Amino acid sequence: MYTVDLNSDLGESFGAFKVGQDEKVLELVTSANIACGYHAGDHNVMAETVRMAAEKGVGIGAHPGFPDLIGFGRRKIQTTPKDIYNFVVYQISALNGFCQIHNAKMQHVKPHGALFNMASVDQSISEAIAEAVYDSHPSLILFGLSGSELVKAGKKLGLKTANEVFADRTYQPDGTLTARTEANAMIHDVDEAVAQVIGMVKDRKCTAVDGSVIELQADTICVHGDEPSALAFVQKLRTTLTDEGVTLKAVGGRG
Repeated sequence: MYTVDLNSDLGESFGAFKVGQDEKVLELVTSANIACGYHAGDHNVMAETVRMAAEKGVGIGAHPGFPDLIGFGRRKIQTTPKDIYNFVVYQISALNGFCQIHNAKMQHVKPHGALFNMASVDQSISEAIAEAVYDSHPSLILFGLSGSELVKAGKKLGLKTANEVFADRTYQPDGTLTARTEANAMIHDVDEAVAQVIGMVKDRKCTAVDGSVIELQADTICVHGDEPSALAFVQKLRTTLTDEGVTLKAVGGRG
């Protein structure tokens, strides 16, 4: 019996600038990582995305990132652990306000982009994020790259953690994601991406870019909501997982 969460990064529109097909993707995923206004999103988009997720019974999570709207939070910013702690608390609290208004309970926190990747390997950054989550709401589940420093930091504080794997990204031999600046960072072939996910969930293994096999745990699978083919991809992935006998359920118990 296999059970896994299927999440997507949503709420990334900003003002008149529209990104993704959030309403349709929310019909297919079990958890939503909602941008909190720093790397993407704004107060109106946050409010609407929380409302839709709550109505569809999808687990709601804060998706805090670096203050980098121009770079979509994908540029590394050198700053202090205290600064990271404060802006993560700020973004979690902002989204939680909309959750309270819509009588929805926040389920998790998943850092975005460069912040997520840096926390995967940097102990001081991962600890700052974990402490921000714990001090904001210790019942929240912390999402981190499978086997990463972020997952370790969360467990050390006593947080519930979820090991995340990526459906459409390639992996390095050390278990980190291939940088988006590399030509082979993304998997564009749907069948290849789906096959990678099945192997991650059922065998707990993945083939890295150099051909080596790495072991990982898949508690939650990310599909990117900002990709043009996101809707078709998540439909294919959900159908295949179900056909393979995998139960889709939010890490917080909903689904």
